[in-house]
Amino acid sequence: MGKTSEQFDNATRSCKDIFVKKMKDYGSAWRVLRTSSITDQILIKAQRIRSIEDKGTQKVDEGVQSEFMGIVNYAVIGLIQLELGEDPRMELSEQEASKLFEKYIFSAKSLMENKNHDYNEAWREMRVSSLTDLILMKLLRVKQIEDNKGSTLISEGIDANYFDIINYAIFALIRMGEQRV
Repeated sequence: MGKTSEQFDNATRSCKDIFVKKMKDYGSAWRVLRTSSITDQILIKAQRIRSIEDKGTQKVDEGVQSEFMGIVNYAVIGLIQLELGEDPRMELSEQEASKLFEKYIFSAKSLMENKNHDYNEAWREMRVSSLTDLILMKLLRVKQIEDNKGSTLISEGIDANYFDIINYAIFALIRMGEQRV
């Protein structure tokens, strides 16, 4: 499990680096987005990954790895937006956004460690394409919950699905890194 923890930290460190750099470039312009728009942005990235996986080629220079990193970052942004709710501030300081990013990555890692214990790291046997499909399934679930105004009868909420999406995307990044070695 130590190897997984280290790989998780390496992947999220790269994601955070991009998050912080984009905060420097754009500030927290994403604060204008409703969570449904964030979900759709993640969906676009996941659909592009699946398209590239299915076709075996791509025409846009940005690769699958950067799309998975974008999924992680947008899912964290979604969790931040859920937390801030009706907070009217459009601009967050880089420091506040960075702390919130770390808070949600820490929570995602704790969830991953608990599930890894129970599932015995079954994800290591999965194909990256299956992780892509699981992300797409989670996104369709989130869209349904959003369409139901957040109401569920028995299922987990939007936040739980965002956490799973983060972890699946990180697993994909880890698996892709292992395949290159």
